[in-house]
Amino acid sequence: MTDLATLLEVGGPVAALGGGAAYARARHPGVYWSTVGLPVSTVRLLSSYGSVMEACGLTVAPSRLRVLAVKATTRREVRPVPPRRGIIRPTTTGLRVRLRLAPGQEPADVAASAERLRHAWGVHAVYVTTIKPGVVELRLVGFDVLRRVRMPRKLRPDLLRVPVALREDATPFVRDYRTVPHQLTLGATLSGKSMYLRHLVAGLARQPVTLVGIDCKRGVELAPFAPRLSALATDPEQAAELLPVLIKEMEDRYDLIKARQGIAPSTPDEEITSDIWGLPEHERPVPVVLFVDEVAELFLVATKKDEERRDEMVTQLIRLAQLGRAAGIYLEVCGQRFGAELGKGATMLRAQLTGRVCHRVNDEASAKMALGDIAPEAVSAACAIAPERPGLAVAGDTSGGWSRIRTPYLSLGDAAETCRESAHLVPDLPALKPFRPDVPVRPPAETPGPVVRPRPVTD
Repeated sequence: MTDLATLLEVGGPVAALGGGAAYARARHPGVYWSTVGLPVSTVRLLSSYGSVMEACGLTVAPSRLRVLAVKATTRREVRPVPPRRGIIRPTTTGLRVRLRLAPGQEPADVAASAERLRHAWGVHAVYVTTIKPGVVELRLVGFDVLRRVRMPRKLRPDLLRVPVALREDATPFVRDYRTVPHQLTLGATLSGKSMYLRHLVAGLARQPVTLVGIDCKRGVELAPFAPRLSALATDPEQAAELLPVLIKEMEDRYDLIKARQGIAPSTPDEEITSDIWGLPEHERPVPVVLFVDEVAELFLVATKKDEERRDEMVTQLIRLAQLGRAAGIYLEVCGQRFGAELGKGATMLRAQLTGRVCHRVNDEASAKMALGDIAPEAVSAACAIAPERPGLAVAGDTSGGWSRIRTPYLSLGDAAETCRESAHLVPDLPALKPFRPDVPVRPPAETPGPVVRPRPVTD
């Protein structure tokens, strides 16, 4: 009986702790990492750093001065020298540590051993970033941050910069229109493409930006955001009328820039500009973001008349993509497939779209359309996206870099409510007023009647 009581006293708490740790690891990986994973991984890194670096081939022969110093002070064996390690900095999702590379090493050597380091230190992933010549940073991620996306809380809002997703290395993916003016977003049905677009609209709705939409799916994607949109076209006929207005707005802005460039000898250098961002703030026009959902609908034709209209719209989109950045007009083109088979001008328009985001697609050719010309190795990563993870995508740009990202869940009602609350921020652009969507008036909330029915006063 005494042995049983002892077993219960000792084994009960141990079983409870083990079960709680297993539950936290499955359901709340962030809590598990902070309480269990972080201390264990830190001990592993500190205790095995030298041997792991040597096993990965990341050590170099010691200098002659070091050899002489070791032989003069001790009799131990002179071992190869690993990169000098900096302070270990814990985060809510992993660890960060900087390494100063030894002479003769390069960041590619460390990046090639990232998978070995992951297994050696028992973490989910290891990413290598170059800080400056001779210094790299190892970002150790303790768990799969894309399984249940939670965006960082401390994000600095800025004009035309919208955090829309989380990268696999636990850093936010920010859509920056000043850096990447135009972008192509591809994805099959139920891939999360609409969720990505929803985050963009909700993020830009709080900023002093003109939002224009072309939604050829009869407006089912962008119509809920009508209170914040300055213009909305829901079919190719309306789009054919809206695009020339945007072209005229772009030309007017170029005239404004050219007027500023009528350079007089006394003009200061800082007032000479080639885009709207160099204009004084009181003269600067409001930036315009054009969302094109289901772009293939603009290319599909049935008659000869439709073909002429298609060619005209495609030409106008190409002009906006080529010249719109300096005028503060940015494109966000979305669709399920976007290739040369759509017709004349499709490939030329795609070449102007610097940013690329590819969600789950139905075939490899669609992934190649989005990423094949900028990051060929990212095509296989896009084809490996499972249907069970909507919102997961591969983001790349013309620099050749790419990463996996996932958009957090945002309900359509919350995004629409954000647009209704930001309706007062709609800029006044007279040219777009004919295309302003009708906003249904919300019925006022019914006030409850009195709890006690009044009684007339009688004499």
